[in-house]
Amino acid sequence: MPLKEKIEAGGFAVLAELEPPKGADFHSLLANADLVKGRVDAFMVPEMANSVVKASSLGGCAFLQNRGFETVLQVCCRDRNRLALQADILAAGAIGIKTVMVVQGDDITFGDHHQARAVNDVTLMQLLEAIAGLKNGKDMAGIELKGAPDFFVGSTFNAGAAGGALDLEIEELKKKKGLGAAFVVTTPVFDTDIFEKLLVKLKPVGVSVIPTVLLLKSAGMARYIDRNVKNIFIPSQLIESIQKAPDKPVECVSIAGKLISRFKEMGAPGVLVSTIGWEEKLPQVLDEARL
Repeated sequence: MPLKEKIEAGGFAVLAELEPPKGADFHSLLANADLVKGRVDAFMVPEMANSVVKASSLGGCAFLQNRGFETVLQVCCRDRNRLALQADILAAGAIGIKTVMVVQGDDITFGDHHQARAVNDVTLMQLLEAIAGLKNGKDMAGIELKGAPDFFVGSTFNAGAAGGALDLEIEELKKKKGLGAAFVVTTPVFDTDIFEKLLVKLKPVGVSVIPTVLLLKSAGMARYIDRNVKNIFIPSQLIESIQKAPDKPVECVSIAGKLISRFKEMGAPGVLVSTIGWEEKLPQVLDEARL
């Protein structure tokens, strides 16, 4: 079942993040997708995450689509002006990509090309509005298209926001919905109790909220994220369970699988699994989650 249909039917959609390579050899991308063929509904292909140069999301999506996998194209405000963005989006529609996810893009200073300049010709909201226009048959200049694309459109949501920041995030979510976003993917979530309450709070908005499950690699990694990455909270008992485990990678896989199962139990519309270099462990994570 296509991703859009599964989410709209109330199913539990499984997305997996697959980073394109830093190079032109895509064999590893295909090998990782093949590992979970038939178990993942769609592959999210990031657009140069952390501002590190890699093959483009459009290239990765086209490569996987041609081999029978459904993909989610990331469209990033950071790197392209409105001409290039619209060109890529139209090309994606022409080659059969059905889902796009609009992201702002990580700050250029995080990346490996420090002389690069961010573009940010349009804001995230303006890009959502532009996609809605393209779907209606007109570009950002109001000129009619010869064939309009049809996309299932998503964006991002900061699940770690609290207090007034969360209120602002919810207001932004409402605006995103008004501009055509049908789903959002959250920042990594490790506290399921807090997220369950958040789902209840967001239900009236009418947008599918998909949590990200980040596969941890060690207690040190978990501790660093908890202390240094804004808006991501990792419970201390979870960090301790990795630290005390005789086989730490196995424990990390177990944690990810249990998080997925819990999100499914609470009625989340799906999950995005992010393995950041441990793609070969995706089958084990899904086994743990009984998917």
